[in-house]
Amino acid sequence: MPAIWILRLSHRVGRDFRVTTHLGLVGRAFGAKGMYYSGDKDKEMEKSILRVNERWGGEFKVIYTRQPIKLVNGWREKGVLIHLTMYGLPIDDVISEIRGLNKDILVVVGGAKVPSIYYSLADYNIAITHQPHSEIAALAIFLDRFYKGEQLKFEFSDAKIRVVPCEKGKRLYKGP
Repeated sequence: MPAIWILRLSHRVGRDFRVTTHLGLVGRAFGAKGMYYSGDKDKEMEKSILRVNERWGGEFKVIYTRQPIKLVNGWREKGVLIHLTMYGLPIDDVISEIRGLNKDILVVVGGAKVPSIYYSLADYNIAITHQPHSEIAALAIFLDRFYKGEQLKFEFSDAKIRVVPCEKGKRLYKGP
């Protein structure tokens, strides 16, 4: 199974904490291996995501990069670069092709304004919808379509906390 990583562009401390954190949480829960981010270095955001690993399991990584273009160019030598944008091709038209490549994937999600170079460097510019929407929702839908819903069954063997599904109320299992 190919590894999927996320690149969050142009993180801004104080302004983007929740959005970037939620990109990491969705990526982790839906099967991504980790997230690179550029812009402002944010140790608190990193710690917030890594604390979830400690309690809920998994080895999701959060890595800061000062040079996202260098990262992208290096990635293109070994894998596929996907840019999620409302201007791209419809996801349903290309997701089977991407799955069939069987290569590691770097999914680029924007910040305030995505520099045009990412549109050129991407192997695929993919639209979840051609309407304004959240990059968090776009990432979740991309991962869901890529994994065909199987990510909803992923379990982390090292989890200290697990949800016990129930019709009403909330139940948790807290183990060793």
